[in-house]
Amino acid sequence: MSPLAERLRPTTLQNYIGQKHLVGEGAVIKKMIDSGSIHSFILWGPPGVGKTTLAKIVADTAGRGFYSLSAVSSSVKDVRDVIERAEKSRFFDSPSPILFIDEIHRFSKSQQDSLLAAVEKGTVVLIGATTENPSFEVITPLLSRCAVYTLKPLEKADLMELAQRAITTDKAFEGKRIEFKETEALLQYSGGDARKLLNALELIVGVGSSEQIIITNDMVAERLQENPAIYDKNGEMHYDIISAFIKSVRGSDPDAAVYWLARMIEGGEDPKFIARRLLILASEDIGLANPNALLLANTCFDAVNKIGWPESRIILSETTIYLTKCAKDNSAYMAINNAQEEVKRSGNLPVPLHLRNAPTALMRDMEYAKGYKYPHDYPNHWVKQQYLPDGIKTLSFIPSGK
Repeated sequence: MSPLAERLRPTTLQNYIGQKHLVGEGAVIKKMIDSGSIHSFILWGPPGVGKTTLAKIVADTAGRGFYSLSAVSSSVKDVRDVIERAEKSRFFDSPSPILFIDEIHRFSKSQQDSLLAAVEKGTVVLIGATTENPSFEVITPLLSRCAVYTLKPLEKADLMELAQRAITTDKAFEGKRIEFKETEALLQYSGGDARKLLNALELIVGVGSSEQIIITNDMVAERLQENPAIYDKNGEMHYDIISAFIKSVRGSDPDAAVYWLARMIEGGEDPKFIARRLLILASEDIGLANPNALLLANTCFDAVNKIGWPESRIILSETTIYLTKCAKDNSAYMAINNAQEEVKRSGNLPVPLHLRNAPTALMRDMEYAKGYKYPHDYPNHWVKQQYLPDGIKTLSFIPSGK
């Protein structure tokens, strides 16, 4: 018998779970299917969210031929052979068949180059699937010929809908009364991945022959031999853990910071979310004490975008420890806060005349720029003069002692 995930693979959009932003009423892929006008596109998203399934549904619903290649095992010759077969299969004005390439990010440049002419001429409609950012992994000429659609991890409601469908429609569960008493561990283990959910469900329910099966967190941990950390990326714990992480870095405790980082990693947090928080922290809490911290955090964000899990954990760890050990200074953060509060309080104060721009004779006659002292004309390139508006000329926004 084929795996449960394969047995439950939907064949129509009506049975397809999740990705409503793409396949819901009025959404781009739904409109594409309804119109019958299919263009080349790339589906970008994590594993188990329905990329391959969606490609097959598009082909079947549109009545197109369907060819499939895996970038892991296919060569340039395989690509050319499929394109040749696709070209021979077309008659008169029949629509172009669909060529689906799984893990297209693993195609070499020469393999991707071999697709260009066929996509350009319309010999095939290309649908690629990738777990990596196509901006970095797909060559520019090919990317320019494809739309990119982002698929999201399945939501809790989507996963539970899928689980209920499995236990009520699949023959393997006939005669069993299955109740989901607790779902946190099962959902956490799944991590938004439908395939992992169904594989786990098949294993959990398949152990033992009891007709009454009550699924609990302990049962999931026991039967999967896992102890999934309960981490709700949309709930209170998500915000508590990121708060603990930031406060540990701010408080210069590298062991605590790495621990909370590990909690987020094991919980399936988006690496870009963590990298964004480090980027903010580098300015807010380290700031002028070490301006290089911002450069490193920005490099970290770029690298995480290019690499993804699991290697990004090393980059995030390195950046976290570095920022934790940096001297701290929040004067830039406090200064802009204070200045914004003053702008809200005092409104649009006029710019002093000597600081105004004077590109015309009329402006000069009105004494715009008159009396401005050019600092480079003075010793040490500095001269005392007023730069703030008259009403607040004595204010200081940078905290004292910073």
